Amino acid sequence: MNYNANIGSRPNLGKKIKRVSDVNAMGYQPYSQQQSPPPPPPSAFPTGSPNINSQPVGYPAGQPRYANDNFVPNIPQTPNMSVGTPYMGQPQPQMNPALFAQPIVQDMAYQYGQQLASTGTTLVKQNIDKYVPVSKLKYYFAVDTKYVASKLKLLFFPYLHSDWALKYEQDGSPVQPRFEINAPDLYIPTMAYVTYVLVAGIVLGMQQRFSPEQIGILASSALAWCIVELVIYSCTLYIVHIETTLRTFDLLAFSGYKFVAIIASILATLAAGTTGYYVTLTYTTFSLAFFLIRTLRVQVLSETSTQQSQYYGSNYPTVGNKRRLYFLLFVAGLQPILSWWLSFHLLAKELKAPDILKSS
Repeated sequence: MNYNANIGSRPNLGKKIKRVSDVNAMGYQPYSQQQSPPPPPPSAFPTGSPNINSQPVGYPAGQPRYANDNFVPNIPQTPNMSVGTPYMGQPQPQMNPALFAQPIVQDMAYQYGQQLASTGTTLVKQNIDKYVPVSKLKYYFAVDTKYVASKLKLLFFPYLHSDWALKYEQDGSPVQPRFEINAPDLYIPTMAYVTYVLVAGIVLGMQQRFSPEQIGILASSALAWCIVELVIYSCTLYIVHIETTLRTFDLLAFSGYKFVAIIASILATLAAGTTGYYVTLTYTTFSLAFFLIRTLRVQVLSETSTQQSQYYGSNYPTVGNKRRLYFLLFVAGLQPILSWWLSFHLLAKELKAPDILKSS
């Protein structure tokens, strides 16, 4: 037992005092490791707009104070942080350039681009099909070189052709023109129209009457007559109440074949003059009329031949057969008139007697 002279006699508590050599075992914590005291209640702060710079009692130094009194610790920024405005003390996320070089990321971007492009194409097609039936026009331009040669031969020599029936697919749609010579197309009428304008320009140039305005008038007038002819056919079918399988593009194709006869007549004018023009125009328009009668008869008169009504055991044709026949003759007879109207003004004007005397 140790003796200290500076201390008086100690009271005896009736229990022996234990000496503790490790103060941490008693739950003692140094002052530097003590936790910060909890923040005071909101009623302890004055009302009004908070001041971030002012630190209330009980808040650690350097901590901001917000309106809702939420404690948000300050996170130190790294010295290599890129330039940008941090949000709540945190740096903005950055994209790693090496990420785009990964094959998986490139494949995902490529597939997303393809999906986006296909979606845009579908939307464009849907909006265009509302005004221009592109899918239907593809059928009339599905031709090849063999079809064009055979079709031109059929237009000039329709008397040598025997099978005029139009073939159909199993789903009921007509066979494409490249596989069926009797099917109407828009390739030959379109090319014939463009060739007609070019040949007319050459003839006007040889006659010293060429001008850009004259070519524009000629091209627009020919196109306008085609539209007027199509409107006449459609109105006639509607007024007379004739139900056929003909569509609008079919009528446009049949009315555009007359430009082939017009081109042949104009070229004959350059070789044989006025006589060659009228001879060629007569033959080509008569062949075109024969071609239209034989072709349209299959589609216009086919329903009347199959739909029969029985009366006391006898078969009688349905009503409207004469009207269909009249419409057929009207279409065929209108082609020679329009062919002459679109080409007669291209004939070379003959010199009058006074002009011949002056030139001599």
